[in-house]
Amino acid sequence: MSAEIKVPAVGESISSGIISLWHRQDGDYVRAGDPLFTLDTDKVSTEVAAPSAGRVRIKVPADQEVKIGEVVGLIEEAPEPASAPVVPVPVAAPPALSVPSAATPSFPAPSVPSAPVALDPQERGVTRKKLSPLRKKISTQLVAAQRNAAILTTFNECDMAAVMKLRADVQESFQAKYEIKLGFMSFFIKAVVDALKSEPQLNSRLDGDELVRNHFYDIGVAVGTERGLIVPVIRDADRKTFSELENDLAYYAKKAREGAITIEDLQGGVFTISNGGVYGSLLSTPILNPPQSGILGMHKIQERPVAVDGKVVIRPMMYLALSYDHRVVDGREAVTFLLRVKEAMENPVRLFLGDTK
Repeated sequence: MSAEIKVPAVGESISSGIISLWHRQDGDYVRAGDPLFTLDTDKVSTEVAAPSAGRVRIKVPADQEVKIGEVVGLIEEAPEPASAPVVPVPVAAPPALSVPSAATPSFPAPSVPSAPVALDPQERGVTRKKLSPLRKKISTQLVAAQRNAAILTTFNECDMAAVMKLRADVQESFQAKYEIKLGFMSFFIKAVVDALKSEPQLNSRLDGDELVRNHFYDIGVAVGTERGLIVPVIRDADRKTFSELENDLAYYAKKAREGAITIEDLQGGVFTISNGGVYGSLLSTPILNPPQSGILGMHKIQERPVAVDGKVVIRPMMYLALSYDHRVVDGREAVTFLLRVKEAMENPVRLFLGDTK
């Protein structure tokens, strides 16, 4: 008996994809639920699991485009093989070192530098690989965003000392109560919601010749994966507590690592937060995530000398960048929005107590 390995449906609008990687080789034994292959589409990457136990027979190799529902392999029924015994590998003794005697010193003649050898570029080699559908989609969206929107970026910086102290003060009790760590992103989500309520033009988008204003707060959080950047959406962020936000963030991070993000996870965001600081970025200009009108870029926390009450002190500072669609958002609104985020992060107790008026 054999079970067919079919390309699963991963969304209503997706009709095909590319097998980017087989996690098993032809003839390998798998158990039901083991990862078989990764399917890349123009929206998501999905890890497809084995429907049953047996030996894998691959019909379609990696890097091939396949249709939804297409049979790409079989799983032949077979008994699970016994574990092979571990055979110790003998380790060869290191070669003896020849140490010149002090009585018979050796003085090698200095070598004459030779001219560098010019290698043929063909000998050094290159690797060519087709872009995955997801990477092509990302490229298309980024170019379209810059071509179709009037993107402008405004900058500010915030002193992270207060939020770092508050986080340290409550971390132990927070973890004990909710069984999850309190991070910085939940503070920024709260601060962004607060700023969106203050400057609702940032919570708007253009649809043809109409301006659509959102009255909900679904915040996208950019997540870097091996297959590209994805933006899962935290739903109703204005109604969620810090612990609920942290749980949502952990849930999406786990799904992203496992390649299990769905189209539904990525749809409907009104504003995006991107944290380049986790990679060490000090300052950047984030690109809009269409059709949204704003994106906030977080950056690395760095201790810097700043003037406070006429004195130079060392503070943990973070640069903030807000890119916005100037067709929808005026400069005053953008600057005010970013100042509101800065003030919220520098006075986080107000956010933590739920005062977002």
